[in-house]
Amino acid sequence: MGPTVTRTKTLSKKQISRGPVIFCVKANALTHLHVLNRNAHMQVLTKNLRYITNDDIKLKVDPKSMRLDKKAKKPLCIIMNWMLARPNHIMKYANIYLEQGFDVISVYCSPWQLMWPTKGSQLVGKDLMNFLAENGHTPLALHGFSVGAYVWGEGLIYAMRNKDKFQPVLDNMKSQVWDSAADITEIPVGFPSAVFPKNMVMQNALRAYTKFHLKLFHKAATVHYLASSEMFHHPASRAPALFLLSKNDPVGAERSNRDVYDCWVKDGIQCTWKCWDRSPHVLHYFYHSKEYLTLLYDHLDKNGLISDRQKMHERLKNI
Repeated sequence: MGPTVTRTKTLSKKQISRGPVIFCVKANALTHLHVLNRNAHMQVLTKNLRYITNDDIKLKVDPKSMRLDKKAKKPLCIIMNWMLARPNHIMKYANIYLEQGFDVISVYCSPWQLMWPTKGSQLVGKDLMNFLAENGHTPLALHGFSVGAYVWGEGLIYAMRNKDKFQPVLDNMKSQVWDSAADITEIPVGFPSAVFPKNMVMQNALRAYTKFHLKLFHKAATVHYLASSEMFHHPASRAPALFLLSKNDPVGAERSNRDVYDCWVKDGIQCTWKCWDRSPHVLHYFYHSKEYLTLLYDHLDKNGLISDRQKMHERLKNI
């Protein structure tokens, strides 16, 4: 899946709501939110990490150490993607942070990597944590979606095996935003619709297999999902968090997100909660554009991450 941006026709909300929008987003759903940024450059570092910057530079990463060949000079936003997210969709969110002086690292996890954690998602989490530790971006912000919460949990598990190296990195995180975060219990609901968004027969078949997979490969897969979920409920990062979700989303479910929210508040993490009555999975920005962006900017501003108020006001004004 390359970093090309395609022109698409915007779907109406009624058209989008007809089909399943789980873990992935229909190709056209976010088109009208696009703000063209001709200065942005998206570079593939690994098959799971893409670097987005406004600087006209060519970057290379050492695959063993995950160190870039050029020194980081900007704050960094980590975008933990939903399943099968397209680069042009991610740019809708990346541009918000680029306008505020950030670079962005975009983190992908394939369906295969999700199903086989020890050879997949755990390696993604490992590479991400090593990247953060080796490149010295400061400060850090996190904007995660859907199954990205699970992948982030895997990264935290890896980081906690070497606290001396990674705890300072996590302490440098100043903001967390979780949009439609999905827990282990929602994998059989969301995973099949992400892989086969338009084929109900194949969805049902894969859903049945996913449930079978979770039972049959308990030691190879399910125990790792549970461990990541536990880590996500009690994270090593204490950064203030913004939760964005809806009551009718079966994947980023209100119940599971509320469990995380309650755990974080109990642990002393400052949290803000916004749960809309209706909007599909990872499409809250599309359905509630003005309110979504206002909440996001307010959260970033409270945590000292707004550097260009003019661009912030212009973006809000143009919605």
